[in-house]
Amino acid sequence: MPKDSSIKHVLIIGSGPIVIGQACEFDYSGSQAARSLREEGIIVTLINSNPATIMTDPVTADNVYLLPLEKKSIIQILKENPTIDCVLPTMGGQTALNLAIDCEVAGIWKKFGVRMIGVDIDAIETAENREKFKALMEKIGVGVCKGDTATSFLQGKEIAQEIGFPLIIRASYTLGGAGGAFVEKEEDFERLLMAGLEASPVHEVLIEQSILGWKEYELEVMRDNIGNMIVICSIENFDPMGVHTGDSITVAPAMTLPDTVYQRMRNHAITMMNSIGNFAGGCNVQFSVSPDNKDIIGIEINPRVSRSSALASKATGYPIAKVAAKLAIGYNLDELTNSITGTTSAFFEPSIDYVIVKIPRWNFDKFKGSDKRLGLSMKAVGEVMGIGGNFQEALQKACQSLEIKRNGLGADGKELKNQEEILYSLANPSWDRLFHVYDAFKLGISFRTIHDLTKIDKWFLKQIEELIHLEREIEKYELDTIPQDLMSTAKRKGYADRQLAHMLGCLESEVFDKRYSEMNIKRVYKLVDTCAAEFEAQTPYYYSTFGEENESEASNKKKVVVLGSGPNRVGQGIEFDYSCVHGVLAAKECGYETIMINCNPETVSTDFDISDKLYFEPVFWEHIYEIILQEKPEGVIVQLGGQTALKLAEKLDKYGIKIIGTSFEALDLAEDRGRFSTLLKDNDVPYPEFGTIHNTDEALELCKTIGFPLLVRPSYVLGGQGMKIVINEKELEEHVVNVLRDIPNNEILLDHFLEGAIEAEADAICDGENVYIIGIMQHIEPAGIHSGDSYAVLPPYNLGDLVIRQIETYTKKIALALKTKGLINIQFAIKNDKVYIIEANPRASRTVPFICKAYQEPYVNYATKVMLGEKKVTDFNFNPTKNGYAIKVPVFSFHKFPNVNKQLGPEMKSTGEAIYFIEDLMDDFFLKIYAERNLYLSR
Repeated sequence: MPKDSSIKHVLIIGSGPIVIGQACEFDYSGSQAARSLREEGIIVTLINSNPATIMTDPVTADNVYLLPLEKKSIIQILKENPTIDCVLPTMGGQTALNLAIDCEVAGIWKKFGVRMIGVDIDAIETAENREKFKALMEKIGVGVCKGDTATSFLQGKEIAQEIGFPLIIRASYTLGGAGGAFVEKEEDFERLLMAGLEASPVHEVLIEQSILGWKEYELEVMRDNIGNMIVICSIENFDPMGVHTGDSITVAPAMTLPDTVYQRMRNHAITMMNSIGNFAGGCNVQFSVSPDNKDIIGIEINPRVSRSSALASKATGYPIAKVAAKLAIGYNLDELTNSITGTTSAFFEPSIDYVIVKIPRWNFDKFKGSDKRLGLSMKAVGEVMGIGGNFQEALQKACQSLEIKRNGLGADGKELKNQEEILYSLANPSWDRLFHVYDAFKLGISFRTIHDLTKIDKWFLKQIEELIHLEREIEKYELDTIPQDLMSTAKRKGYADRQLAHMLGCLESEVFDKRYSEMNIKRVYKLVDTCAAEFEAQTPYYYSTFGEENESEASNKKKVVVLGSGPNRVGQGIEFDYSCVHGVLAAKECGYETIMINCNPETVSTDFDISDKLYFEPVFWEHIYEIILQEKPEGVIVQLGGQTALKLAEKLDKYGIKIIGTSFEALDLAEDRGRFSTLLKDNDVPYPEFGTIHNTDEALELCKTIGFPLLVRPSYVLGGQGMKIVINEKELEEHVVNVLRDIPNNEILLDHFLEGAIEAEADAICDGENVYIIGIMQHIEPAGIHSGDSYAVLPPYNLGDLVIRQIETYTKKIALALKTKGLINIQFAIKNDKVYIIEANPRASRTVPFICKAYQEPYVNYATKVMLGEKKVTDFNFNPTKNGYAIKVPVFSFHKFPNVNKQLGPEMKSTGEAIYFIEDLMDDFFLKIYAERNLYLSR
């Protein structure tokens, strides 16, 4: 049936701050849904408390409310917008669904005449309630694990006694598997049962038999109002049951699934969807299959867009959230057009002629003392996706995307050689088990032992074992003697030039010249077209591989490359994707063809219709360089993609590729702690007394001059990595040793720590001659807590005119001294009304999206036009909206790491943020956090 014409105004609920288990994939789905509805002439109002998202931008919705995700906010919105007739709660993850259900129970939707679309509450209740789900599966003939539901400690013990060990505990209505656990030993059961009951908001857990080691699969399915269903994508977990899907390496399409089993699984998925309710939209169904492929068990069903929806969408090119929003307003699949081809129907199952590998990105280094073992509760903070012509190429490209100082899977001299450690890692999965599987093969541990310990399917293990055999063949040669077919084979299997250089004993640049110029082994670019090239694609979405036909034709237009920010991690999250998207849109406005390079499947920047051309590739030198050779852009924008993009500035500069905006020299000077402090000295800008050191002897000598307490700060790091306040020589020596172990040959800055100082920061746009300060924020916590972990207030709440004037003067001085063209962020410490400079970052910062939202000004758009040389700062009519105060609220995911010390210091630990507006400083929220400002300060 066609669109429901009675729907005029829809409320979309967002997912709030980023936490582990719910990241920026919902910014992608929410923004795509909003655009999809507006295409139909529907008014869109949106609520989300996360200021770093594209979905909360005026470009996305007609009305945006940056309010806490609670019933009070919903009532306020419905009173102010009486024409809202529907709510779409399936685009904001578990947070949005929970809020929608709370409003339903409280009668809010009924009171305001609003109906829920795109979701069936009964379906959600069945899917989330473990007991109902299990009963339904048994009724429709889908296998489930033996088990039962407990709502009390005593009940749980009785069920466990009946099932026996090992068993699984799953908590109802939780996010990212929180409260779930595998219990192997009886003595651990009571503790884990209580944790599960406490984690569940309804204090309910499902206790069932363990299927640890079985294979795990997901099907991403679309369903319309009349029951048409299509499978968008099959996804196979590389890691077997026992590791949460968000923490598992996943592969699409499924690699080891016999067609007969796939057909059974597909039939089960359709039966499951039909049985849980009459809803239209995207749905993720998870299954477990016994190692012999005989038994299939239904694990869970999520009748909404999910983390896997974003992955499936980017993997196939099928815009799941966009189509789901259309289905929610009444369309059926056969009435919609495939956005990729522009000619075929959306009622088709995508076919892909490449392989996708997703690898999660963890940040255990930020959570000292955490249990690094992976289990039922998700711990990853982000993910990357590699696209290749085969599994090995996709796997290597995903490893190259992770930014963990590895050049791919192996062949970089960083192998673990301790057999005992390797065997422990294989049996106890953590973030590096994939690398240890490789190390095990290289060390000569038997195939059988590796399989017995990991339960990873033999096909995947053989693929990794093959790489070891290939490397041994390559190592027989030098660069001058390696045969062309062997070089070609290595590149087709995803090996980076750096890895080949390691094996051949030469430089990366020499390998590149040999294979690119001499052997003519060059990347070709293929379209992600949803239909295995059967129909022509209209959307330029590419990945690289090695082969014959190149499907990417370079135009003669003036063009610019924007480097994305890679995987989410603590210190670099969605806020940099926000800046990248707005950089692309601004460059388009200036008449440039825009080219985005990024490898993060969760983001808006990797949507196929944001840039003129999307290259879904690792933000890794070799890949970027070949795209630049292919496209010949005017230059590259690096200052919007965080540290990921900035780290590539040196290589770009060395190869004579124009960096658009601030020069590499200025970017490098700001990163180099020692040289930057010298610049401050030369410009008569106050800074804490400092010195630079390279070893412990120099540190112990320097501390006598500067005096304790000292702030130890490595150069060229992200999110305060390795920063620490030390108060004596013993602590100083220990920490310098730790830093140099983790970051060898680093220049370390020691500066006198200003105890009790107030911290503030300023963001500005500079064109090399003029500076405009877009915002000054004052931190509520004292100096010593990383700016990303601090509550911060815009504008400052109690800095006097004298201090503000110093901040303004020094911001302008530093921006001009660094010859900044674009954005710059400067951090200050204030003591006894004197302002000291802590650091400067001539790039987009974490706070820029926050200021854009608070002041309702498109500052990234302006800054990009300045970078491109299209505008001067004086060309803009700045008119910020300033009512009351906006508070940046840091959000942590400590609940995932119960044993971790929650104290805060110079190294960042928050995973996301919210924005909270207050009219004046007597607001209860402000008074509470101000009273607690010293609570979590540590060293």
